[in-house]
Amino acid sequence: MPLPVRLKDVVDALEEAGDLISHYVDKRTGEIFMITEDDWRAAEEDELISEYPEWQRETILKAREILSSDHFVQLPDQSDIHEYEIMERFARRYQDERTGRELLRSIQGKGAFRRFKDTISDLNIWDEWNSFRTKQFEEIAVDWLESAELPYTRDDEIEASSQSAM
Repeated sequence: MPLPVRLKDVVDALEEAGDLISHYVDKRTGEIFMITEDDWRAAEEDELISEYPEWQRETILKAREILSSDHFVQLPDQSDIHEYEIMERFARRYQDERTGRELLRSIQGKGAFRRFKDTISDLNIWDEWNSFRTKQFEEIAVDWLESAELPYTRDDEIEASSQSAM
């Protein structure tokens, strides 16, 4: 049976998602690996690994393993996360109409992400936003883990089981 993936690790990987970065779970170990676009290019080239800087070699070898194995599953990428919708849900949850209107107005048009962050800062609601965003990413992670049929554990479960083993 595969080892469980730590939910927090999946959430962290989702938060790092970008156009040039991919994350993969090793179904055997539950480990998550980050592979950059440069690492992929290097892995696909048939050059000697010694031609690359030492710091990059391990990741290139892991990318080659991912390419040649079915033991890895790619995590959702930035296009699967829909962070704009997360910002919109956050804005709509406000009972205080003024705050909700300001947040909704901030996500309209070009530059929405920057304006939204500025508005969050101006309204002094960073803690609320970070908490809401993390919960949303946890829901995405749980849905993905369950659909990929990967066992997972929450951090508190890991901490509790490791303390009881002492």
